[in-house]
Amino acid sequence: MPLPLPLPRRGRGARPGGSRVASTSLPRATAHSPRRAGRGAPSSSHAQRLTRRRHSSEQVPPAPEPQADFRSGKWLQDRSGGDARDPRQAPRTGMGSRHRICSREEVVVPYASDSDSGSVDLQLSNLEDVKKGPSSLELTDSDVSDIPELPQESLADSFRHPTHQGPLGKPIVERLIQSVREFFDGELKSELEKLTFLRSLSSLSQTLPYDETTGSFIHSHIADIVHILNRLVEEEPLHSLFSPVRQEVFVTITDLRQTFQAFSEMLQSLVVKDPHLENLDTIFKHMDPWLQSIKDHERERATASMAQVLKCLSIHLSLKLPLQFQRLGHLVALMALLCGDPLKEVAKEAAEGMHYLLHITLRLKYITHDKKNHQSLKRAMKKCRELLELYSIKQFYSCPFKIAQVFEVFLNSDELCQFVMTTLDGLKNPYTQQSAGELLITLVENAESRFEKVPEIMGVICARLSIISQPRVRQQIINTVSLFISRPKYTDTVINHLLCHPVPYDRHLAELWRTLEVELPSTTWILWRLLRKLQKCHNVPTQEKMAYVAVAATDALYEVFMGNRLRAAAFRLFPQLLMTLLIQIHHSIGLSMSDVAIPSGLYTEQETSSEVTPLCFAIQATKTLLLRTLCWQEFNIMEKNKGWTLLEGKDCHLQGVSLLANALLERSHLLAHKVMYLLVPFLNRGNDKHQLTSAGFFVELLQSPVARRLPSIYSVARLRDWLHHENNLFKILGLKGLNYLLGHQEMREDIKSLLPSILDLLRETDEKIVLLAVQILLQLVGTMEFTTLTAMMRTLFSLFGDVRPDVHRFSMTLFGASIKSVKYTDKKGVENQVLDSLVPLLLYSQDENDAVAEESRRVLTICAQFLKWKLPQEVYCKDPWYISPSEVGTVCKFFGKKCKGKVNILAQTLMFSKNAKLPIRRTAVLFVGLLSKYMDHSELRTKGTGWIEDDLRDLLRDPEPSLRIITSQALFRVQKVGAESDPTQTVFGLRKLMGCLPT
Repeated sequence: MPLPLPLPRRGRGARPGGSRVASTSLPRATAHSPRRAGRGAPSSSHAQRLTRRRHSSEQVPPAPEPQADFRSGKWLQDRSGGDARDPRQAPRTGMGSRHRICSREEVVVPYASDSDSGSVDLQLSNLEDVKKGPSSLELTDSDVSDIPELPQESLADSFRHPTHQGPLGKPIVERLIQSVREFFDGELKSELEKLTFLRSLSSLSQTLPYDETTGSFIHSHIADIVHILNRLVEEEPLHSLFSPVRQEVFVTITDLRQTFQAFSEMLQSLVVKDPHLENLDTIFKHMDPWLQSIKDHERERATASMAQVLKCLSIHLSLKLPLQFQRLGHLVALMALLCGDPLKEVAKEAAEGMHYLLHITLRLKYITHDKKNHQSLKRAMKKCRELLELYSIKQFYSCPFKIAQVFEVFLNSDELCQFVMTTLDGLKNPYTQQSAGELLITLVENAESRFEKVPEIMGVICARLSIISQPRVRQQIINTVSLFISRPKYTDTVINHLLCHPVPYDRHLAELWRTLEVELPSTTWILWRLLRKLQKCHNVPTQEKMAYVAVAATDALYEVFMGNRLRAAAFRLFPQLLMTLLIQIHHSIGLSMSDVAIPSGLYTEQETSSEVTPLCFAIQATKTLLLRTLCWQEFNIMEKNKGWTLLEGKDCHLQGVSLLANALLERSHLLAHKVMYLLVPFLNRGNDKHQLTSAGFFVELLQSPVARRLPSIYSVARLRDWLHHENNLFKILGLKGLNYLLGHQEMREDIKSLLPSILDLLRETDEKIVLLAVQILLQLVGTMEFTTLTAMMRTLFSLFGDVRPDVHRFSMTLFGASIKSVKYTDKKGVENQVLDSLVPLLLYSQDENDAVAEESRRVLTICAQFLKWKLPQEVYCKDPWYISPSEVGTVCKFFGKKCKGKVNILAQTLMFSKNAKLPIRRTAVLFVGLLSKYMDHSELRTKGTGWIEDDLRDLLRDPEPSLRIITSQALFRVQKVGAESDPTQTVFGLRKLMGCLPT
């Protein structure tokens, strides 16, 4: 049994008043009109209603339509000449084969009859009975059951929006009338004569609103005009739809306005004479602007006329190959939109047209389908039947989305794209916005895999968002975008388009990002693809300008987080999102929008504010990510410690990264561990800024106990490589990481193998590197071999007195720790090093830096213990030595006695008399003078004192008075000791001393 495909059944009752004929005072054209025979006189009730509505409507000049410019990825929208919400403004330009000028007067379209009977019950078996021969591919009425006949009634005028032109002069009008009158009596043989007649008639019609003579002439000769126009159409050969004469006929009839009965009959004559699909293309071309008019009466007449055209074609349609109908998708979409029109009359007429359009489409698709794939047609027919059985006739034709469900089964990809683009066009008019929203979401849900023009669709959607005020329609549009973006096939396409808009995004695009409606797996995919757009910008070498997509993607992430719709996905991708945004912050430091490679023309209508920078987008996205993933405490730690300011700084960015990493480790250790595992492969990617930010976060996480689970190749080996990196920041991070790993006892042995590299870093000029190296060595000093220990002590001794106070102090600290670590059997080997350190430590106990002085005294005590000395209490005096010379004498006496024969203490002290620090120079000179008093004089006599005196005399010219006085006293003591061995030198020495003193 064949499976019927039920379609709506038309009622058999006649409409009241036979309302297909317009009410007019014009004489009826019966004698010369072949399509008028047998028609009764109508009451014209509906036409009268249309006429009254037409006369009450206000006319305004047309305005240009908004246009989308898809060049360079930017969608530009030209402003419409009027507000789309104002029904008095019609965004329609003149239509026709050429743009002709018409008057303002409106048109009255005859109403469709209700006398249509029968239903369209399509049976696949009937379609399959069509002969396959090349000369008999035409379907007849028997192929599709119960097709109602076309009533002999008028259709409609050619809908070209009237525009105003200034009045023509009276002589011109008279000449035009005479020209037309001459053609009534003659034969129109040549194409030139025909075109001259049509253009004269069209020009004359423009004077109707203001010239009574013209009106009288047209009204009295309407029958002749209709007769000639019909004859002109009939004389044209078949398939000559695009001939100049036939095109001019359309334009002329459009210009005649109130004479729509003529055009209605012309259409019938045209379709019956040449019932091919290409006719529908041309008819639709002329009627399209009127079908989309924002004026109710224009839209109603156009819809009624289109319904009649479709009905006529459905009865007389010839389906001989080749078939040509290029705008099927556009027509289906437009009629479906009108089925949801708020004006009941329009919706009713559109439903009638859809009834016949579906019939035509099914026959067309059957005759043109691929015979090798016959099963696909059968499946489509089956689906069509199932869908139609779900709905009542009234439901089907009143719901655009149900119509879309049926038609999308048969339309090919190009037709579907037409369908979608026309539907999107419907978003600009308030009366079609609701229908367009329903159609669009249905099409995408059912046929999204067949779309090929997603970028164009996205472009129109973005251009229309600002004019869609209905919340329900806006949500449908957003749901449409959500469906596209959630499909892996289109995700990148949609994202690429959305990223090609100015930042910060306007409120419409921001709403789109924030309200995406997709399921969890898709949200993760969407967020991942958006994230990858940003990551790819970080994987390339640092360029002169930042890629615009990096800024746009960052702003998009911010909007997504603000919307809180993808929160679950943000939790899943938290490690990747956090690190990528921190890297983007690093890349954005110090940049303005002028440092971004903005696509040409993107900011044609506006200039970016100086407050808008790539950095502000990255910071706000990072903050929002923390808040949306419930990292409130981490956010608070960053604010309290000025962490955001640190992140924004060129020289302190890594400090901000470390602060955030420690906050995460302290408050959300599970998230911190996820980040750490992510960073294992992440550290090998990208440029220096990418790797530095990643490394900064990574090393802080090495404090976690979980770090001990990392294989050595990902921890110790990587940090070792950083110790040799040419960038000092990597050396610092490598040392910090090793210091943290030392907290895990089982990792110490691996780190000990790096001691030679760490010792080399003690000679670095960067203070942070030296201090971090000292910090690590302090933890390993107890495990060092003797040779390593002594080598380290020699290096540390060279750092005594370093101009960097912390380096000075901690080098002494490590030196003291080294002495403590020496085994008993190795003590003899380091004794000389300890003795050599006594004088420096003793002198630096008087350093102006209290921390350095205190550490000097502490390490001096360690040295004394190593030597088994008991230092005099005066060593620990915190007052400057020059205040209490007697106490200094005790210290000098002690060291002079203990160091005798072991170290040249005077020579060491004199070296410090040239120290850059005044307290050290002063202490050294005082020490030399007093030491000479308590030393063994025989030793001084042996070596002489001249070399001491020479160094002291240089200091007598020091600008500091206190130093000159102490120097003169020391010089006197030294010379006195030297004179004891040769009394004759005493007076000479005193005179020499006095001569050196400044006057």
